[in-house]
Amino acid sequence: MAGMLARLIIGGFALAGLVACGGDEQAATGPVSRPVKVFVVEGGEVDAIRSFPGKVDASQRAELAFRVSGKLQEMLVKEGDLVEKGQVLARLDPTDYELVQEDRQARFDNSERNFKRAQDLVKDGNISRLDFDRMEAEYRSAAAALSQAKKDTEYTVMVAPFAGRIAQRDVENFEEVLAKQTVMWLQNIDKLDIVINLPESVVRSVRGGVSRDGVGGPGHTNPAVRATAQFEGRGDQTFALLPKEIATKADPQTQTFRATFTMAAPTSFTVLPGMTATVLLDLSELVILDSVKWVPARAVQADSGLNPRVWLLDPDTMTVSSREVSIGRMSGSMIEITEGLAGGEEIVAVGAPYLAEGMRVTRMADTEQAVPRATDSI
Repeated sequence: MAGMLARLIIGGFALAGLVACGGDEQAATGPVSRPVKVFVVEGGEVDAIRSFPGKVDASQRAELAFRVSGKLQEMLVKEGDLVEKGQVLARLDPTDYELVQEDRQARFDNSERNFKRAQDLVKDGNISRLDFDRMEAEYRSAAAALSQAKKDTEYTVMVAPFAGRIAQRDVENFEEVLAKQTVMWLQNIDKLDIVINLPESVVRSVRGGVSRDGVGGPGHTNPAVRATAQFEGRGDQTFALLPKEIATKADPQTQTFRATFTMAAPTSFTVLPGMTATVLLDLSELVILDSVKWVPARAVQADSGLNPRVWLLDPDTMTVSSREVSIGRMSGSMIEITEGLAGGEEIVAVGAPYLAEGMRVTRMADTEQAVPRATDSI
């Protein structure tokens, strides 16, 4: 019994020795790299590219209507036709207006003869000045009525006010149309408008104090903002946009501001009013100048001289290096960085107190993050 107990004691010591040796070997090897949680600093150029859905519209468009009523006699164009400025598009039956013009022409001729005779008679005192004034008024009234009749006859012919494409036709031949009733829609698609809705935060950046032509004044588009458009199926092509107008009153439903940009129509493919586009606003110049950068407060450490610093991660080598920063306000668990970071950098947010210059690290998965103990230094 005593011999068995001795063998157990000896075996226990031997096992303890083996465990001790294994622990020494593990301690000697040490971790290959330290796991850390990283934080991407906002305010880089990637964050400055904002995307908005847009709708295409013609930069010049018109609802065409006759200024007089009548029966449509000729419709000379179809939807989709290209027309030139001054080209005849449609005609009303002019018969009634020509008859009115003939009647007023006769009245004008009679009143003109009477007025010319009265001019000679009033000089010799053969008629009173009152009768002369009445004949002069009749002559002028007849002239105005004749002029209106001629205009009404001209209004029976519709011509294109500018070169463009017939987008839509609302009536057919031989229909009775009323004055100012829309007959067709004409659009100039050589230039296109792209309309988007901007939130309040972006409008503050887009609206600046300097206009595109360099003339100062509130309400102009900030020249530091660059806008481009992309179209579905043509994502490899971008088209420069010029600012046209930005509303100063928000939509009551969406609380967004309507912004309109203009561009030349693409020549390699067709873009028509009503289609959709994606507008990219490049605010990088504004972000670099005006961005406020907030980082987790525990990411900022003090060096031996009590100067604030952060640990930057090099994603290529997975090593860290320190950088001095200037700090500003605190808000909850975040602190403002006023100098030292440009935006877009990856910094260590958890694990910063245990790092050294050039130390290798690994990214800590979100599920592996542990709540720091109260005894851990911050």
